[in-house]
Amino acid sequence: MLYIDSNVFLYAALSRGKIGSRARALLGEVQRGKEGACSSALTFDEVVWVVKQHRSIREALAVGEAFLNFPNLKLTPVDGDLLAQALEIIKKYELDPRDSIHAASAISENVETIISTDQHFDRIVGLRRRSI
Repeated sequence: MLYIDSNVFLYAALSRGKIGSRARALLGEVQRGKEGACSSALTFDEVVWVVKQHRSIREALAVGEAFLNFPNLKLTPVDGDLLAQALEIIKKYELDPRDSIHAASAISENVETIISTDQHFDRIVGLRRRSI
């Protein structure tokens, strides 16, 4: 199973270039069930917020609805236990809180590979980053 960082969804929604095409292709694999994947409930917030900032509230709502109904994507809830794990990641790796929540979400799902363009995930022992 893969962990899909929010930037994959953002590139898929906002980029018309090669990286957007690669993001859409990866997400298509997940939709068709060819690749197991999960993401954090936090991803919803990030994706809707950024699409609203760059496009419109209507597009942000459409993207949010598509995310919530995304086939074959497991959503990892963010609860107190996960936030405690994220806090430990912040302390150990000096990541920002959101990225620590993503890392903790991946780790809590026993995922070894995170799909992200964010290189700071490379510092986390036991979590391998693969770019889009």
